[in-house]
Amino acid sequence: MSPHAELVSRLRAAWLSGKTRPMEYRLAQLEGLGRFLDEKKQDILEATAADMRKSRPARRLCADLCEDNHPGVATQLYPQRWPQLPPVCPQPPFEVEVSELSICRSELNHTLNNLGAWMKDKHVEKNWATQLDSAFIRKDPYGVVLIIGPWNYPINLLLVPLIGAIAAGNCVVMKPSEITRNVERLVAEMLPRYLDEDCFAVVTAGVEETTRLLENKFDYIFFTGSPSVGRIVMTAAAKHLTPVTLELGGKNPCYVCDSCNVQNMARRVAWGRFFNAGQTCVAPDYVLCSAEMQEKLLPALREAITEFYGPNPQESPDFGRIVGDRQFQRVQALLHSGHTAIGGQTDAEERYIGEGLGRTAGRRGELQGGGPTRCGPRHLARQPRLSSLPTAPTVLVEVQQDDPIMQEEIFGPILPILTVASVDDAIAFINARERPLVLYVFSSRKEVVKRVLERTSSGGFCANDTIMHMTIPSLPFGGIGQSGLGRYHGRSSFETFSHQRSTLLRGAGRETLNTPRYPPYAPHRLPLLRAATETKRQTTCLLL
Repeated sequence: MSPHAELVSRLRAAWLSGKTRPMEYRLAQLEGLGRFLDEKKQDILEATAADMRKSRPARRLCADLCEDNHPGVATQLYPQRWPQLPPVCPQPPFEVEVSELSICRSELNHTLNNLGAWMKDKHVEKNWATQLDSAFIRKDPYGVVLIIGPWNYPINLLLVPLIGAIAAGNCVVMKPSEITRNVERLVAEMLPRYLDEDCFAVVTAGVEETTRLLENKFDYIFFTGSPSVGRIVMTAAAKHLTPVTLELGGKNPCYVCDSCNVQNMARRVAWGRFFNAGQTCVAPDYVLCSAEMQEKLLPALREAITEFYGPNPQESPDFGRIVGDRQFQRVQALLHSGHTAIGGQTDAEERYIGEGLGRTAGRRGELQGGGPTRCGPRHLARQPRLSSLPTAPTVLVEVQQDDPIMQEEIFGPILPILTVASVDDAIAFINARERPLVLYVFSSRKEVVKRVLERTSSGGFCANDTIMHMTIPSLPFGGIGQSGLGRYHGRSSFETFSHQRSTLLRGAGRETLNTPRYPPYAPHRLPLLRAATETKRQTTCLLL
């Protein structure tokens, strides 16, 4: 028996014992997870610092904080003294606090506050034949579930699903991303100490090992990542008819109406796009606006970027870096789309992206009826040297719908702007593409917001801000179509990992009442049987 098969078998035996079903047990495990977040907060900050690299000032700060709080740890994470450290360091600690720790704590507290109510049986309406019986929905755990986490938010996107799986009474195998190796090591070594190791396990695995892991029969699989890998996970799950949740991604549109407050909109879009160096599945992927709004928007975006990250974002302690070389090179190649209006430079050593790449400006193109008119000749700027590459906040204009940057999710600090003539053209452009994970609209006119909401389809929708819908645990989060399958957060997480078990408890007596349904059948019994079992349509009175 393979190690993975043995592990799954051991957890299944623990689940079959009924150990995870009592509410007291679930609460104890959730409390343990809360202690992990509290007691290992500094370790989480240091691990994300080592994985999601950033600018030199931040790296010095990180090493200093590390040495102050944990003597000796800084020399393990950063073997050389900080003046000789590589010129890059983490995702900003502030962003880690907001996106990793705070969201996990909020989700955990929301679950602890409501678990008792969620676990209660839900009684349902009954027909006449079952009026003396009990009919309800029991929320049963699925059994042994597998959670596969991504690298961009390696704590949040692993632990938030875990909270739902624990709350629902499951045993869990967790597979953190191998790309963020320091977080992977931290979770594998430390998290099991806070949970029942008979019921919860962490597996560290690369691509080949994960493929073998997926050969095992799980009762539910929760995956966060790219659509291409999501298809592989779903194919593996189909062999065992295992249900799945796929949290994927896509190109999230952001329509900006002429009536919006430009300064406020620019700050909110810049924050959502460049948070975590753009490596966020719910970041606005591109902007649709009129040509007139673009002229107002560009200086407002430049002002917002300078306000957030200073005149040189590469030196800002608040601007992150691309996670790895392969991801950096993919994002860097997308800079050859359109014309660079803001930013564009890159530094491979720091995996940073900022000023000076893209095509030279031609005539402004405008999308009409969902498609672009062609611009003038497109001239490629010179290639950057691969030896000097980060990625700064970048805004592209004159982007065409067939450009490379419009063919895939950007997942980096680049914001393309495409012009449209009207809200109807924006809606047509959005509906001509795969349904996104979230759709953003900025307008001071409620009728515009309502029009976009009613005539489009997306996993989520947010008006006049970006990303903030993710902070509300009671709002379910998930994609639709290409952007995902299933939902979670808050009660939706509990329901995702729970089987809705239909239950009818009947008495053993009163057999005379069952006689009309038994053979030999008699036509005169049919009206009585129909009256006892059928639901009648209610009549309504409409006042015209």
